[in-house]
Amino acid sequence: MIRDYFRLAYKSAKQRKMRSWLTMIGIFIGIAAVVALVSLSQGLQTAIAEQFVGLGSDKIIIQGISSGFGPPGTGVEVPLTINDREVLEKVKGIDNVVGRLVRSVKIESNDEVKYSFGASLPEDSEDIDLAVEANNYKIGQGRLLKKGDKYKVMIGHNFAEDFFDNSLEVRDKVLIEDFDFKIVGILKKSGNPQQDETIVIPEAAMREILGIEETYDIIPAKISAGEDLTIITERAKKELRKYRNVEEGKEDFTIQTPESLLATLNTILLIVQGVLVGIAAISLVVGGIGIMNTMYTAVLERTKEIGVMKAIGARNWEIMSIFVIESGMLGVIGGIIGVSLGFGISKSVELIAFQIYGSFLIRADFNLGLLIGMLTFGFVIGALSGWFPARQAAALKPVDALRK
Repeated sequence: MIRDYFRLAYKSAKQRKMRSWLTMIGIFIGIAAVVALVSLSQGLQTAIAEQFVGLGSDKIIIQGISSGFGPPGTGVEVPLTINDREVLEKVKGIDNVVGRLVRSVKIESNDEVKYSFGASLPEDSEDIDLAVEANNYKIGQGRLLKKGDKYKVMIGHNFAEDFFDNSLEVRDKVLIEDFDFKIVGILKKSGNPQQDETIVIPEAAMREILGIEETYDIIPAKISAGEDLTIITERAKKELRKYRNVEEGKEDFTIQTPESLLATLNTILLIVQGVLVGIAAISLVVGGIGIMNTMYTAVLERTKEIGVMKAIGARNWEIMSIFVIESGMLGVIGGIIGVSLGFGISKSVELIAFQIYGSFLIRADFNLGLLIGMLTFGFVIGALSGWFPARQAAALKPVDALRK
């Protein structure tokens, strides 16, 4: 019996090919948008989580509280200082502390003058190792900066290739704030635009060219092996509050752990994902209205057919089942097309991003739950949209239906 309902529904949809396709457009566009957006956002979450795993879970990052947006140190009223670093070095459970500057600098090469953000690298070998580890710097050409380098720099892959009209190479010279610097290393392409466009300058040289004496923009710290990250973080907060003479809850600094940074990023991604999926859902609503309109039209066109079925004994629920299954089938087919289209869109975005950034930082992440959920959703929205027309069809009296 159920097989007959599906056969009738398929035959009806096949007889009205153009109308069926136009009806499904709203469904598969909406589902394609949802699949593409959700899979890309899930892929981004996975990629970010992997980046944090690579950096390790034994580090904390201290920054001054900013009143605006921008790189670390932007808009900070009470900046971090060398003294803050010294306070953190004395905290029990902290193995090593480094301070870094992130500032806009003027850069000149072959008479081209541009501005970009430069990041400092500490002088001590152990501190250099921590900064390199915390930022996951990997050398592509040349070498990393080392102790004793002053007027030498490392540059990101994109900085070397695209920042100036002529690409830069190891041993080339650039002017930074009118000081001569020699390029000793070019970093591997990481897929992180900020890192790939960075320029890394020895701290002493950066302080000299910018006239900075004691401030820091960011202070990463490494926790000793076997110590509890949460306990050490609270201990560091307590010592900084005491030194900076601020009350608990009124701190003019923040201490972030990998977990808190990841949680913040995930929250932002979920909000963005929710907004985008909400916008895409409008297409699903339009698709549902399209199915409803098509099924109402089908009821009008098949009035005599309904009258014949009822005259030979078809019951109301059987008439309703035919129309609900037909509308649900349109929803499922639209869902299949939408899932396939969404898969194709998100994979295309992944491949394009890989060509641009050289890594799978932006990628599509699919799971069986998303596939089944979208197909089920397609059927449900189709069936619900066909419910009211199906009730209208079932309510027709045989005599009235046959008269029309």
